[in-house]
Amino acid sequence: MAATVVRYLRSVGAATAAEPVEFLPRPDLRAVRDDERAPVDPGEFRRVLGAFASGVTVITAEDAAGPTGFACQSFASLSLDPPLVALMVARTSTTWPRIARAGVFCVNVLGADQGALCRGFAVSGADKFAGVGYDGAPVTGAPRLVGVAAWVDCRIHAVHTGGDHLIVVGRVEALGAASDAPPLLFHQGRFGTFTP
Repeated sequence: MAATVVRYLRSVGAATAAEPVEFLPRPDLRAVRDDERAPVDPGEFRRVLGAFASGVTVITAEDAAGPTGFACQSFASLSLDPPLVALMVARTSTTWPRIARAGVFCVNVLGADQGALCRGFAVSGADKFAGVGYDGAPVTGAPRLVGVAAWVDCRIHAVHTGGDHLIVVGRVEALGAASDAPPLLFHQGRFGTFTP
């Protein structure tokens, strides 16, 4: 598994040793050739897919430079046997190479009152952990944020290319949830909550 992550990091030109992580340029990827049909308008793509409500997570890890993380709404369960989850991260992410180097991560499922926490982890270049309480997830030690609705402690199982994103598969090592904690939802560009 570690060799796979190192091969991936080398293929995208990311640092694989204790050297600074460089910003990855936005890839110029297309699903169709220039002589084929026109691609879907990005604005329309976002508008239509924004109709799909999703939960909100913060993906965290810790490397030699300290804790790191990013807000992620592209997260799903993948397999029960073996227990796998999947998340999607932009190939241009400056946080992902640090998580890939760690080889482990914690999925922190945010609760209804944690919109500000999500916004803090969605900002690039800031100290995202300033004032944020956390402890180590029980198996991997990845940062588990205080007060989340649920958490999933994972090891990186596989990484696949998916257009301008990466599809990261994590093998679940441990997990837990707060009883009856309402989730934070994201729908049409806004946060909301679930009402039965």
